[in-house]
Amino acid sequence: MIKEWATVVSWRNGEALVECDVKASCSSCASRAGCGSRVLNKLGPQTSHTIAVPSAEPLVAGQKVELGIAEASLLGSALLVYMSPLVGLFVLGAIFQALFGHDLAALCGAVLGGVGGFLLARGLSPKLASRSEWQPIIISVGLPPNLVRVDDASTESRP
Repeated sequence: MIKEWATVVSWRNGEALVECDVKASCSSCASRAGCGSRVLNKLGPQTSHTIAVPSAEPLVAGQKVELGIAEASLLGSALLVYMSPLVGLFVLGAIFQALFGHDLAALCGAVLGGVGGFLLARGLSPKLASRSEWQPIIISVGLPPNLVRVDDASTESRP
């Protein structure tokens, strides 16, 4: 189970809207000056994701929850998204090369196969996303923010 903490934005009718912060993997790496992942993380404008998660327990805004998703569903979705365009690229490129015997035809077949694989993944993903085992679940719930009180010790016992 892959776990991540999220903050509740709202709760209504058994469904919690939670926000997960995107963590950059380069914050503490020694080679962050020359890292390509750091540059790619800076390009993306989105720093948080908002998703709806079923929750029978009432939650309040600002409350922390731990979400979990099965590894198999994450691996299955990554396989669908990455491998279907790649397989389409190689298969149609090889078929066009065998049929027409020209590199330009192989290039056109590869492009068509890659686009076709992408469209296949795009069409299948809503059907797979509706499966219950592919949905994130709430594993644990933190205290509501109004129940947590922090007292400053330096201001309590001043004469």
